[in-house]
Amino acid sequence: MEINEYLITLIRVIKDMESLDFFMGDAKLSQTEFRLLREIIIEGEQGGKVISSELARRLGITRSAISQIVTKMEKRGILKRELSPTDKKIAYIRLSDAAYGVFEEQCARANAVMERVTEILGEEKLRSLIAAYDEFASVLNRVAQGADGTNGKGD
Repeated sequence: MEINEYLITLIRVIKDMESLDFFMGDAKLSQTEFRLLREIIIEGEQGGKVISSELARRLGITRSAISQIVTKMEKRGILKRELSPTDKKIAYIRLSDAAYGVFEEQCARANAVMERVTEILGEEKLRSLIAAYDEFASVLNRVAQGADGTNGKGD
């Protein structure tokens, strides 16, 4: 395979992987909404609160997109904005009581799908896939940063 074919194939694989549906179409939350809730839960478990700009950074999307998602989820009763007591310009994003149930239900669904995939594919192949990805990402990052002895531009 030529270098250009590797690039095209890897871009296709990444795009395909991003569109995988771990909820099998039976979801109350989009994948982005699910990830957003997960980030809020993780932050809360660590005793913290999170604002929109931090969620945007963590999810790799714009603050505007986060604002739209949060507004939509607020209307559905899943999220709440909570003004900071010290700075009225800051609003923390919190989960409603109902959000935990929706999140847990969707987690259970995704876990069931992954269990079945693991049964069919096998743990060894799944571990190998993850290890190969981790190694690929590490090498790509080293090349991009010039840590491989190049300037990252294919000297």
